[in-house]
Amino acid sequence: MEARGSQQQPAATSALWLLAICSCFVMGPARADESVELAKKLANPVANLISVPIKLDWDTGIGSNNADQYNFVIQPVIPFSLNSDWSLISRTIAPFIEAKAPQPGLSDESGLGDITQSFFFSPKAPTAGGWILGAGPVLLLPTATNDRLSGEKWGLGPTVVMLKQDSGWTYGMLANHIWSVAGSDSRSDISNTFLQPFLSFTTKQATTYSVNTESTYNWQESQWTVPINVQLSQLTRLSGQPVSFAVGTRFYAERPAGGPDWGLRFTVTLLFPK
Repeated sequence: MEARGSQQQPAATSALWLLAICSCFVMGPARADESVELAKKLANPVANLISVPIKLDWDTGIGSNNADQYNFVIQPVIPFSLNSDWSLISRTIAPFIEAKAPQPGLSDESGLGDITQSFFFSPKAPTAGGWILGAGPVLLLPTATNDRLSGEKWGLGPTVVMLKQDSGWTYGMLANHIWSVAGSDSRSDISNTFLQPFLSFTTKQATTYSVNTESTYNWQESQWTVPINVQLSQLTRLSGQPVSFAVGTRFYAERPAGGPDWGLRFTVTLLFPK
């Protein structure tokens, strides 16, 4: 099993880097001012901008097999104007998971995972200090097509975001907590805190450098999972359509036993400015 895992890793890495190189070749000249503003909005989770990120996350080093896992994630973000002062932002995370067997005797698994749905009520104007705020409910939906990829629980909780943008910099925090409220009695209850502090800088060429963590604390297991992500993205236009291409890597500062060592992320984001 070790030999098979070691052969898969170079192949997966080569395929992902090929995707990144191809992304660079299709980038064309952008309308500078508009593209920079769109890139800044893309760094804001509650911006007045429809965006559809399509992500490929690849993690490796899982379990005794040093197995790989691929997460294909579609994450549409859609704002709705409620009135002259408030917006409602819908943020959906829908993952399709392909997980190689982490230990001998287990099988590979694949299928749709559980969907996380967030709603942020956000004032259209920043605060007097320039902070952009949003808060609302987050729901966990047991939509997985494979019970090994699901908690088989319905979840509910609060979510908040706060950030500031100044001179190309964007910094802030997105957080939520989900408790299980219904679902299979045979599965463990869910009580997870998610923390995503983020920092990015957007240049005058609409290039964005960013770092964040997507940390989860499992209160049932008293266990942190802390991936630290570093990413480079470029906003461009293809036949007039604004598109962002991003490539990044991450390592795990904290992880459960048998969790991944490190990973890569590639993202193509379609933007639909009003």
